[in-house]
Amino acid sequence: MRLLALSLACLLPLASLPANAGDAAVEARLTARGLKFTIDDDGDYKVVLNFTSENRTQLVYVSGGTEESGGMSVREVFAPAANIKTDHVTPEMALELLRESRTKKIGAWEIAGDYLYYVIKLPDSVDAAQLGEAIRIAGSIADDKEIELSGDTDDL
Repeated sequence: MRLLALSLACLLPLASLPANAGDAAVEARLTARGLKFTIDDDGDYKVVLNFTSENRTQLVYVSGGTEESGGMSVREVFAPAANIKTDHVTPEMALELLRESRTKKIGAWEIAGDYLYYVIKLPDSVDAAQLGEAIRIAGSIADDKEIELSGDTDDL
């Protein structure tokens, strides 16, 4: 009984952490680049880029967690570009997006749920400048695609 009580007592501090507690290393890199952010419900960092010359904004997310691949810790930077249903992304467009992904030096188009995203997967060891540049690239490419697919709409 004592062992059970001790085990539960050790777990209590973990249970009190919010699901979106954050990652101090990501926060430091975003702050170093002067990027304001919030943490969404599933722990991703939400950054809003302002394209003042076009009077537009673009959401970009930095994943709150990492995944392991080949002994490397990988973090995603992703920006929504379209709602598949309302922006009428057709199978033909999807094939064109695959072709377009081939021309990009970093990142590719992906579909998750009802949304089209531009996604860049990076080693989590990138510095603040590299993370900031990945955010800029993903945001710029996604916003250009949003303009192409939905005209002047600026929902994402």
